[in-house]
Amino acid sequence: MKDEIEAQALVTQMGEAARIAAIELAQAPAEAKAAALTTAADQIRDRAAEIHAANAKDMEFGRQKGLSDAMLDRLMLDEARLRGIEDGLRAVAAQRDPVGEVVSEWDRPNGLKIRRVRTPIGVIGVIYESRPNVTADAGALALKSGNAVILRGGSESLHSSQAIHACMVEGLRQAKLPESAIQLVPTRDRAAVTSMLQAQGLIDVIIPRGGKGLVGLVQREARVPVFAHLEGICHIYVDADADAEKARKVVLNAKTRRTGICGSAECLLIDRGFYDKNGAAIIDDLLQAGVEVRADGDLAAISGTTLAQPDDFGREFLDMIIAAKLVDGVDEAIGHIRRYGSQHTESILTENDAVADRFFRGLDSAILMRNASTQFADGGEFGMGAEIGIATGKMHARGPVGAEQLTSFKYLVIGDGTIRA
Repeated sequence: MKDEIEAQALVTQMGEAARIAAIELAQAPAEAKAAALTTAADQIRDRAAEIHAANAKDMEFGRQKGLSDAMLDRLMLDEARLRGIEDGLRAVAAQRDPVGEVVSEWDRPNGLKIRRVRTPIGVIGVIYESRPNVTADAGALALKSGNAVILRGGSESLHSSQAIHACMVEGLRQAKLPESAIQLVPTRDRAAVTSMLQAQGLIDVIIPRGGKGLVGLVQREARVPVFAHLEGICHIYVDADADAEKARKVVLNAKTRRTGICGSAECLLIDRGFYDKNGAAIIDDLLQAGVEVRADGDLAAISGTTLAQPDDFGREFLDMIIAAKLVDGVDEAIGHIRRYGSQHTESILTENDAVADRFFRGLDSAILMRNASTQFADGGEFGMGAEIGIATGKMHARGPVGAEQLTSFKYLVIGDGTIRA
């Protein structure tokens, strides 16, 4: 009970400070926000040794906690990833500022001139696991869109997140923006998560970024709106008219580039016509790369595969494991994905325009691709600089959540002594 009271008091204090900061940010010049992000990027570069030392503490904590290799991979910050954080901050800084952008405008016969313009949401709460880069991504996108943000990182990433957060705060300070615009919950206490989920009137939207357990908890207990995806059960369908070399390259990348991200392919569907013409080359590629292929039906006869169990379909492995089966045509592939997918990302490999169009029209996942790896399901790869997450719901934000998706809108109505009859 004491922990709950202390957590509630902490979140209330942070929320009140964030609401004050949000008022100032909503009116802040685009140049000031960009300058804050550029300075933060400079700080990431200049404090690299400090951040690596903090990350080493987190990696040791994660090992002692028994994190899986995939989760440790999410936690790890090497030089390339730290450079990626820096580059992401600079990319967001360089983007156009969405606040105040006119989405549409029109004149009415009654004499009114109406504009719909983008406006910040207010205060955003982000709850995430393992990946300390979210500290920079979420902070940058919230600031760019004129929102204050309260960040609650995973217990295993606390030191790394604190080191990155310090860089973000220094950027705010030098740009003369409120330092409470980007706040990091300074405790591993899980009671802080509950307090954030119940902070009506202080936090306007919660964005969870993590595994099924975390996201499910947030969706069940949140009393404020949530942008979320429950799982990244991504499918890749190899059509009868796929180019064999393209297919082998794309499937291998979609599964093995990074297995612990939500854009990793978890299920491979191969058209029987493609398999009859090209054999088991794609399966063999995966096996040789060290992937455990849980195969159904005829594919289970391929040497080295493991017989798939019913619960292997519709499962997010986040590991060097993929479920695989043969299907008879695009309609059967669509039916399988509708049944087992999570509406995150699906890819079709085909040279047939009509089949690709049927795939795109038949599915309603947030991201649909053709002849491309599902690993491109990422805001940075979409040109957003960074992302807070991939939203799979259908209300407000959908797909990669960047700065523009963190805005709402308001109507500006201009008259000239206009009255209603």
